[in-house]
Amino acid sequence: MATGESGKFVPKKGIKSSVVWNGYGFAATEVEQETPRCNICLKPIAVKGTSTTNLFQHLKQRHPAEYEKCQSLQDEQNRSDQQTLAKKQLTVAESFAQVTAYDRKGAWWRTVTEAVALHIAKDMVPIYTMEKTGFINLIKTLDPRYELPSRKYFSEVALPQLYNNTREKVSRELEELSFYSATADMWSSRTMQPYMSLTVHFINNAWDLRSISLQMSYFPDDHTGELVAKGLRDALDCWNLSENRLCCMTTDSGTNMIKALRVNGWPNLQCFGHKLHDAIENGVKDPCIDCAIGVCKKIVAAFSYSWKKRRELGVAQSELGLPPHQLTTGSPTRWGSRQKMIERFLEQEKAISCVLGSDVKSRHLMPSL
Repeated sequence: MATGESGKFVPKKGIKSSVVWNGYGFAATEVEQETPRCNICLKPIAVKGTSTTNLFQHLKQRHPAEYEKCQSLQDEQNRSDQQTLAKKQLTVAESFAQVTAYDRKGAWWRTVTEAVALHIAKDMVPIYTMEKTGFINLIKTLDPRYELPSRKYFSEVALPQLYNNTREKVSRELEELSFYSATADMWSSRTMQPYMSLTVHFINNAWDLRSISLQMSYFPDDHTGELVAKGLRDALDCWNLSENRLCCMTTDSGTNMIKALRVNGWPNLQCFGHKLHDAIENGVKDPCIDCAIGVCKKIVAAFSYSWKKRRELGVAQSELGLPPHQLTTGSPTRWGSRQKMIERFLEQEKAISCVLGSDVKSRHLMPSL
């Protein structure tokens, strides 16, 4: 024991929960043991309650060697406690509880299944993901007691139930509105399947602006004004939306959409984005501009379909100190995308010239004044 002004130090009474107490003691005359003293420098340390923070800090600042030793003892104690906890023998009930699957009628099994169904619908994940080894392993790792239902269950039970619940919730919200506006458009999928979309916009009773995409329905009929008009009326009827409460419907500037709203007698507001696109398209109708844009498209296409050129473009960008950006492709229905294509082309013009100039087969694509 170290000795101080007040005599020999005595260790802390009772159970010492931390190894740091090995480096501290109390004066033999201090019955309450409220002020610990360092066994090395005999300095009293102020502590608050059972906190050992100041004790560790004192060793760290004044006695580094003792601090490292204390840290090693603490790490060893933590490992020992973890091993003891891991080796704790479970009761029979606990053992069975860890391997028994959840009851499919139980609340937790339903909650997890609904979350998986929402993942499929919200993130547009293929239903066959439920049969993938990686996804099954993920679920088993998160909760071994949860049994993932079959693909058929999700397609015939879980997803239809999620759809019905969501539709019912939206229908209740639509019943409260007094007036609404809508947006409609015709779309084609990647497989060129035609669809009609309908979105409503309104202010609810809480004065919140709401926009809800109600449906994207398959529309195999001819896209004539009369048939589109009938399809729009059917879409509103499907959601019990009265035509009298429709303030306005926004569409593109297609003649069939304009005629459809005229046939139905609905107020129409053409999309500003489409109008702006048409105005810009008409404003740049010039043979010189068309030629320049055509050359730009050919060059972008040459890099899009060649991994070798993209690799060489990256090398040229690094050598010239240009941003490591890829070229972008313009869309004929998006004037903004054409603008971005030209901006990126001008940004990377030097790197593009270096790549094209080093290849005999694509040298003819090099831009010229």
